Amino acid sequence: MNEVHLISFPAKGNTAEGHLHIVHQELLPFDIKRVFYTMDTPMGVTRGRHAHHETEMVLIAIKGVIEVRTITIDGHDNTFMLTNASEGLYLPKLCWHEMKYSTDAVQLVICNTLYNETDYIRDWHQFTTLQQSYASR
Repeated sequence: MNEVHLISFPAKGNTAEGHLHIVHQELLPFDIKRVFYTMDTPMGVTRGRHAHHETEMVLIAIKGVIEVRTITIDGHDNTFMLTNASEGLYLPKLCWHEMKYSTDAVQLVICNTLYNETDYIRDWHQFTTLQQSYASR
């Protein structure tokens, strides 16, 4: 599936002892090349505001709440609320995304590529031009 979608991760544990969420390679639609996390993002700040030429990723709210707006190359515009570590949001390549965080949010990001600044599409106009090219195919 090459559309934005949620992926469920198995969880073990209980309220008294805590929980363990398991991310198996087999659950992801790509091989893992990079993992990073964001935290301490001030309330009201919007992060992201870009797409990638090649990078696919899964976003996971390890703690707190993350509101993710996605706009795909074919024009689907959706908003997702990530609220627990038992699910991740898959973003295909060429998917514009914007995130807003609760003050306590910790986001884990799993990617299929190593970091490469040239993979980023940071200009909204450039992204919409790519959308128009995609639509006219």
